[in-house]
Amino acid sequence: MEEVKLHGFWASPFSHKVIWALKLKGVKYEYLEEDLSNKSQLLLQYNPIHKKIPVLVHGGKPVAESRVILEYIEETWPETPLLPEDAYERAMARFWIQFGEDKGRTFFGLYGTGQEQEEAIKESLAVLKIIEEKALGDKQFFGGDAIGLVDISFGWFAYGFECMEEVVGVKLLEPSTLPRLCAWVQNFKQVTVIKENLPDREKLLAHLKRLREKLIANSRR
Repeated sequence: MEEVKLHGFWASPFSHKVIWALKLKGVKYEYLEEDLSNKSQLLLQYNPIHKKIPVLVHGGKPVAESRVILEYIEETWPETPLLPEDAYERAMARFWIQFGEDKGRTFFGLYGTGQEQEEAIKESLAVLKIIEEKALGDKQFFGGDAIGLVDISFGWFAYGFECMEEVVGVKLLEPSTLPRLCAWVQNFKQVTVIKENLPDREKLLAHLKRLREKLIANSRR
């Protein structure tokens, strides 16, 4: 098997998507932690356009952008498929993955203050309800009984969102308002590969607090 390496950052949900997919597929790889304030020359060489993580390097060939990487992993290692076999269901899975990416910035508005945060709360809750009602429905996982790429794409809700809520002082993922999505969070975290590959909660909480402080300071300049 050709050598597989992953350049990532421990707190990045985009890095974790790739880690989970590789682990679920049983692909052996070498993980290379990047200092985002002092990016390695290899990272800049492998991703000269965006200069971001994650970057998967397979047989010396780099693949950038987490969604592209996930598709590459699915096609390169088709065993243990993470997308449905049915063409229509695959299309729907890709639709929800794209929906999650398009709406991702909505949640980062929660880091704001005042009116900005109030608007972000309303928008975020609306997005969460759409995800619960239209994408998840009554299923255990987004694809049915087994974890798949849609679950991986929304996986940050299962660990990072709770920390974000604590940092900003807002609670949106409540069993009383989003019972099925909250149940999915617990189901997702109980999958062995996920449970064993989550960042340290206290470390992540401290990281997000620093991030919010920096964002607020920059907005006041």
